[in-house]
Amino acid sequence: MARIVRCGLIQTSNAISSSNDVLAIRDAMIDKHLPFIQQAADQGVQILCMQEIFTGPYFCAEQTIKWYDIAEQIPDGHTTRLMQELAAKHEMVIVVPIYEEELPGVYYNTAAVIDADGTYLGKYRKNHIPHCNPGFWEKFYFKPGNLGYPVFETRYGKVGVYICYDRHFPEGARALGLNGAEIVFNPSATVAGLSEYLWKLEQPAHAVANQYFVGAINRVGTEEPWNIGEFYGQSYFCDPRGQFVTVASRDQDELVMADLDFDQCREVRNVWQFFRDRRPDSYDDLVEG
Repeated sequence: MARIVRCGLIQTSNAISSSNDVLAIRDAMIDKHLPFIQQAADQGVQILCMQEIFTGPYFCAEQTIKWYDIAEQIPDGHTTRLMQELAAKHEMVIVVPIYEEELPGVYYNTAAVIDADGTYLGKYRKNHIPHCNPGFWEKFYFKPGNLGYPVFETRYGKVGVYICYDRHFPEGARALGLNGAEIVFNPSATVAGLSEYLWKLEQPAHAVANQYFVGAINRVGTEEPWNIGEFYGQSYFCDPRGQFVTVASRDQDELVMADLDFDQCREVRNVWQFFRDRRPDSYDDLVEG
């Protein structure tokens, strides 16, 4: 019997083009997402994910300490508590990617996972942190994650998270599969010219290699004053065979939805026995040096 789960992704442009009031930016971005969350609820979405650091612009295009003020505690911060209320109200699992403050001076790029009754299940902290030209100065803002590759048992299925630059590393994607993920969300902020040709290549490959669904989310538009490039949207779902289920536009604020049969993970694994045929005894060199 099919186990159909309606999943959703929200891709948006920045709400405020330029401001020194980072809390006003945070509030404007939350306000921008609320109608999309309501739309998702109205259309029966059961698991929903927003884009990377959805409460702000992609501020890593500069190195400025004012952005530390947009970081929040998880789960005790404003945004996580609000999303817990909305999750319970709509009986919706919500993946909440925000800038996390563990304590003053210690910050992570994090996604909280909230179950459909509003219960905070835990968080994933981005493990692979880029610091490269042009305009991706993430080591100024984030420590590397220290929570491994957790998979969260939600009301509707087993959910993993892998954030943006993580997607270039197959090892964590494999760990999420071995930990039981049925769907992995990859909230991102990625621009044309740098990685667009990889956008529809790497994550379907992870889906095939690990036999789970992937929900990939990207921003849209350009963000002032940095203008590091066009965030090209095209958020999508792909299935455990690497086939695209639905793909969003390149340049529109949009809720992307798909009905996914989570039983397909088992079906595909029964055909392609990748997990059975792995040879971890031969992989020691991968973790040396």
